[in-house]
Amino acid sequence: MPVTFHVYNTLTKEKMPFEPMEAGVARVYNCGPTVYGRPHIGNYRSFLFADLLRRWLEYTGLEVRQVMNITDVGHLTDDDVADSGGDDKVEAQARREKKDPFEITRGYTAMFLQDMAALGVREPEARPKATEYIEEMVTMVEQLIASGHAYRVGGNVYFDVSTFPAYGRLSGNRVEDLVAGSRVEVNDEKRHPADFALWKSDPAHLMKWETPFGADGFPGWHIECSAMAKALLGDQIDIHTGGEDNVFPHHECEIAQSACANGVPLANVWMHAKFLQVDGGKMSKSIGNVYTLSDIEERGFEPRHLRFALLRGHYRTQINFTWPIMDEIRARLENLDEVAVMLHRILDGGPAAADAEAGRALLDSAIASFEGGMNDDLNAPVALAALESLRKPLLEGQVGAAVAADTLAFYGKANEVFGFIQVDKQTADAEIEALIEARNAAKAAKDWTAADAARNQLTAMGIELQDTPDGVVWRRR
Repeated sequence: MPVTFHVYNTLTKEKMPFEPMEAGVARVYNCGPTVYGRPHIGNYRSFLFADLLRRWLEYTGLEVRQVMNITDVGHLTDDDVADSGGDDKVEAQARREKKDPFEITRGYTAMFLQDMAALGVREPEARPKATEYIEEMVTMVEQLIASGHAYRVGGNVYFDVSTFPAYGRLSGNRVEDLVAGSRVEVNDEKRHPADFALWKSDPAHLMKWETPFGADGFPGWHIECSAMAKALLGDQIDIHTGGEDNVFPHHECEIAQSACANGVPLANVWMHAKFLQVDGGKMSKSIGNVYTLSDIEERGFEPRHLRFALLRGHYRTQINFTWPIMDEIRARLENLDEVAVMLHRILDGGPAAADAEAGRALLDSAIASFEGGMNDDLNAPVALAALESLRKPLLEGQVGAAVAADTLAFYGKANEVFGFIQVDKQTADAEIEALIEARNAAKAAKDWTAADAARNQLTAMGIELQDTPDGVVWRRR
């Protein structure tokens, strides 16, 4: 790569060149879903950002060891404070549906994985479930107690934030400002109001384990990711990602407990995706704009349209979702698909510039712009603009056969990063060819009714026609 990949590090508040700890290998941990319901499009943005990062790292030639967890216990409802309280989200949903909590997590995990596959998200190296790593969590908690960074009160174990002076660096929160009744709940058991639970004891909790701390305990949300990252990727990783809501308290607490347990920083780089706006504001069940993938498909859009919609903006800027925007996305994606159609047509002997090298400078410029954009902290808008710039010279016949072959190779490689363009050659089956021939014959005979009928039948089959001076061009919508 001619330009080094630079990333914005939430921890240092600046862009920095990305340099993996091990040559040729990037270790990446992504905060995954809490499986108490089907993810909505706001959740998808964070997961698709993680997928885009992984794909770009692979484009640059790195082997990516990626882990995305599944939280199936311990994530409580009041999760905007470090020592969260309230109900376990999984157990609350289990009561609503009158099911066993493990049945809830199995069902929504399957639903999440189906959605990820439909959206083209590549499978990580591992998708650990929190309930499968209880032993590792207990071990880490015991280490923190032994080193004086945590303390027990009955069956509860708390992390002592006073033992980690850097607590608050990620989020900008100062420990002295985290007073009881504000960003932390009132709890007389704790030495400091900002101390947070590593392990909780609750006889009424349905999902519980017998440990050295008691027979009815369950892990705190934050310790889960620290233990799973350590078990699968080692004491220290290259990049940790999540949504902006994870910055505090979740990632702030992860940083503290991992550094104190492992003796090294958990991650060298922290990256966070902004919230998605819907209809210009927050999603709200009360106004009915909390959409899932099924809602997208019921409106006639494909999963790839949503993938494009959620990746079209820079991950650190807010983007808006509306149905008119989705119509615009469909049109933009059709134009990107058309680039591949025109390139295949040239390679099949169709019209091209007389000079086989025509368009070389345009291609070189597009490649430089694409790679420059992605190397600049995953600047997707710049990279997409570079891909979209290829269409005009093709429409104007400015591309020669040799350049078309190289353009198609680059286009396919670029789509390995974005994953929503139809790059492969689309072949017609006999029925499509017959209908196109029937329409051509009807037009020649000036039988416009028959010609329109053939076109309408093709449209119903998802085939779009374009009449050009060189004949009819078709593509699947």
